Amino acid sequence: MSWRTVVITETSKLDYQIGYLVVRGHDTVRIHLEDIETLIIESTAVSMTAYLLSELVKNKTKVIFCDEKRNPSSELLPYYGSHDTSAKIRNQIAWTKEKKGEVWTEIVREKIHQQAINLDQYKKIESQLLYQYIDEMEFGDETNREGHAAKVYFNALFGKKFSRKEDNSINAALNYGYALILSAFSREVVSSGYITQVGLFHDNMFNQFNLACDLMEPFRPIIDDAVYLLMPEKFEIDEKHEMIKVLNKEVTINGRAEVLQNAVKIYSKSVFETLDDKGPGSLRFFER
Repeated sequence: MSWRTVVITETSKLDYQIGYLVVRGHDTVRIHLEDIETLIIESTAVSMTAYLLSELVKNKTKVIFCDEKRNPSSELLPYYGSHDTSAKIRNQIAWTKEKKGEVWTEIVREKIHQQAINLDQYKKIESQLLYQYIDEMEFGDETNREGHAAKVYFNALFGKKFSRKEDNSINAALNYGYALILSAFSREVVSSGYITQVGLFHDNMFNQFNLACDLMEPFRPIIDDAVYLLMPEKFEIDEKHEMIKVLNKEVTINGRAEVLQNAVKIYSKSVFETLDDKGPGSLRFFER
């Protein structure tokens, strides 16, 4: 099972040789391709061979490209992530409104639960209000407990004057971390044979990643926690590399310790099995 996150930060040439990613920069480094879970091209002064890109797709390696400010801007996704993609897409289109509503309700409930855990560990009394919102949850979150919880949660975590709309280092760190998590879920959606555009709740015609946006919600608080601990006064290369480490954070899922990237796979599989009526019918969330 792949596990490494590789970040290319400097001018270099990347190619493929007999099962290895070869990085030619100041020095030449060889990394076994099957070990790489995520490849982040942070510098725009990097060239890659088409052969390497083809092998990365075959290996289902998540590849994230950054812009001139070293922020994630795009990613590499295969056309066909699974041998039974056409059947999976037919199933996806046939997911009923009721089934999607049931799954979305559980996803939102778990997201608020994880937010409450963050507040609990930092002795924030507002966590009790979040637990109340969980108890008040209705089918499909029709009363928008998620939105109410978000306002209480972010103000408790980062201060009463904090707004997600502001241009500051905390929001930059949050956005960077969310982009990493979104990419992990996009990869999992495609490699499982589904399409990212058709979601459960998110339904924006201009959003290419509606389903990944739905699935990632319970994982956002892990990013929030990392940003709270970092509390950056600036958000530059060192801070970005600290955020990348979150992908290898250890959590518990299915009674076993797993790195976050593996937890994404296990959780996503449980969601798809539930939606397709092929699994035990319960979502497998991580624990901390």
